[in-house]
Amino acid sequence: MSQTASAPASGRINWTNLITVVSAAILLGTETVGAALAFGWAMAGWLGFGDIGTWILEALSLALGVAALVWFFRRASSVEPWRG
Repeated sequence: MSQTASAPASGRINWTNLITVVSAAILLGTETVGAALAFGWAMAGWLGFGDIGTWILEALSLALGVAALVWFFRRASSVEPWRG
């Protein structure tokens, strides 16, 4: 028995790979967003930026976290191809 995954026929979705990639992205996304917001809040408080500065730093760190999540999803989709 072979353990390797075969690519689906042209135009079909490989649901096993898609569920794997989406599940990993959800797990990584919640951790990344939470860590990014906590980092922005903590750094703004430590540096004394005030409310507006805190929101700006949280937004910047959140944008970086979302960019990392998009990068992860694209790389994971290339390793686990879910489209035929």
